Amino acid sequence: MPPYEAKTLSPILPVADMQRSIRFYTEVLGFAPGLQSDTYSIVTRGGASLHLTLAADDSVLERTRGHMSFYLEVAGIDSLWPHVSQFKDSYKTRDLFDRDYGMREFHILDPDDCLIFVGEEIQKE
Repeated sequence: MPPYEAKTLSPILPVADMQRSIRFYTEVLGFAPGLQSDTYSIVTRGGASLHLTLAADDSVLERTRGHMSFYLEVAGIDSLWPHVSQFKDSYKTRDLFDRDYGMREFHILDPDDCLIFVGEEIQKE
């Protein structure tokens, strides 16, 4: 393997409604809008970026809906959760809980049923 540096890995998610998805990631998870077009947009927060692409047709969403997930590791999950929990009536969520592998997490489905695991390492005392 030749030497190289992997700088970032950014998922590209197909979405049904670009503006609805941008609103979700900015209002619920606090990402900032970056590049935006009718068919492709990027939202960022810290070192994380997420690329959104408008699905060409319903068949794309039929293949991906419920089969996409990613893990967003954060610092400050205990302060983020009260904000996100305000949206529980609009989005399916799993409340904040501790995992046996040392992470505190909550889960939320985005508007296109991508499952987002949001977690932070539990600090050992």
